[in-house]
Amino acid sequence: MANTTGYQPETPDFKYLHEFIAAALHEDVRGGDHTSLSTIPETATNSARLLVKDSGILAGMDVAEIIFEQVDSRLTMHRLLADGMEINKGDIAFTVEGPARSILTAERLVLNTMQRMSGCATTTWQLARLVADLPVRLLDTRKTTPNFRYFEKWAVRIGGGHNHRYGLFDMIMIKDNHVDYAGGITKAIRAAQNYLREKQLQLAIEVEVRNFDELREALDAGGIQRIMLDNFGVDDLRRGVEIVNKALETEASGGITAQTLRAYGETGVDFISVGALTHSYRSLDLSLKAQRQ
Repeated sequence: MANTTGYQPETPDFKYLHEFIAAALHEDVRGGDHTSLSTIPETATNSARLLVKDSGILAGMDVAEIIFEQVDSRLTMHRLLADGMEINKGDIAFTVEGPARSILTAERLVLNTMQRMSGCATTTWQLARLVADLPVRLLDTRKTTPNFRYFEKWAVRIGGGHNHRYGLFDMIMIKDNHVDYAGGITKAIRAAQNYLREKQLQLAIEVEVRNFDELREALDAGGIQRIMLDNFGVDDLRRGVEIVNKALETEASGGITAQTLRAYGETGVDFISVGALTHSYRSLDLSLKAQRQ
């Protein structure tokens, strides 16, 4: 089975992952997994397999292995498939073996994470392939699940998409509310530029524009790296891209769906950001099934 997304894994942030797993286990286990403790002998060992009950793109295998290791270092996971592979009902993604109690303690956290990551990767893949032959990049947004952003953005990459800024801290993104509060496009840009100089920060500046007047004002102000043309129709977006004429990076955003994505991609815009990648995906149906000894 081929990797259909061309996904290239990056080095995980192990510190963050361990902190997340510890918090998630505390939420779920606290004083103990009393069902397993009361029904399964302490010395019992067993195995289980991750059964795929849906179709889509697999994501979260690395996370699953780290979860098993953190729950109990005696657990051993054997991968049969890899992140980024197209999966179908009946596939087995991995097996895990070791202390039976520990398998059951880790089960729900593994499934919750992988089901969501696989769903997010699948939604991304379904959209990314619509513009795969065009010189445009499909981006996610900050419209993510609180405290699950790291995994959703990871899943976007697995699905063939690209990450926009991670959060509020890694770029200047002047949106409509910033413009209105600051008193206009030019004032907002100048204030951002002064702030970066004062704080000795090197961050890219992106400006969201709502119409052609704001677009021209942003271009005249200068000193920015990207313009987001928000809620522009396809024809207006094409005109906006022509006005920018490659002087800056261009990004389309706002209400873009699977039905309209291709037309937007054909305008020559550099990036298309779609919040639905991380806020409207459907979790894939996966199940961890015990293998009886």
